[in-house]
Amino acid sequence: MSDPKWRKSSYSADVHQNCVELAAVADGVRIRESDEPGAVIRTNPAALRSLIRAVKAARFDHIR
Repeated sequence: MSDPKWRKSSYSADVHQNCVELAAVADGVRIRESDEPGAVIRTNPAALRSLIRAVKAARFDHIR
């Protein structure tokens, strides 16, 4: 099995290693923080969509 291809948001700056990365794999989705690459959360696309919808609905964009 090959290593997952990790992707980070285009909103993340290249100079810092403090971003969330995602990888699509055969049995779902993997999530990790770039400064802790060994700590990986396993989930599925439906659960990730639900999380993203909930965060957007909570309107965290006003917090700085």
